[in-house]
Amino acid sequence: MDPVMVVIETPRHSIGKYVYDENRKSFRLKKILPLGMTFPYHFGMILNTNAEDGDPIDAMVITECDAYPGVVLKCRLIGALLATQKEGGKETVRNDRYFFVSEDSIVFEHIEDIKDFSKKHNEQLESFFINYNKVENKKFDAIKFVNASHAKKLLEKNLRQNGLLL
Repeated sequence: MDPVMVVIETPRHSIGKYVYDENRKSFRLKKILPLGMTFPYHFGMILNTNAEDGDPIDAMVITECDAYPGVVLKCRLIGALLATQKEGGKETVRNDRYFFVSEDSIVFEHIEDIKDFSKKHNEQLESFFINYNKVENKKFDAIKFVNASHAKKLLEKNLRQNGLLL
């Protein structure tokens, strides 16, 4: 798979969750996380995609460099966390999280697959998303982590559906 361009919405270590506001053509603060909680890595989106929850595909980028809302990083896919999410009285929808490593990373260049990280690391990523969603009264259920190959098939299917891949 060719590198994927990920737009960063929220930088790692941020206590604020930022989102792109299509109407204003700018980023805005959506919420502040509870005390002690920060984003473990950069969180963003893949433009022109549409996940089942109606938002662009969620992307977490693992890299040692700083980034800011609006920065675009060229990344390689290393896996995904398959998950469902339920908000209030709405139906349960899939809301997978895709994981990438920045193509420019030196520290993480050896990571080819999400499963190259320790089990404890991945459990904490899963826990972050569960607790992050709990703040908004959303129920986030992690199904399982999938390797880079499986994640690639899922992402390519979505890109095809959005006319971004032939």
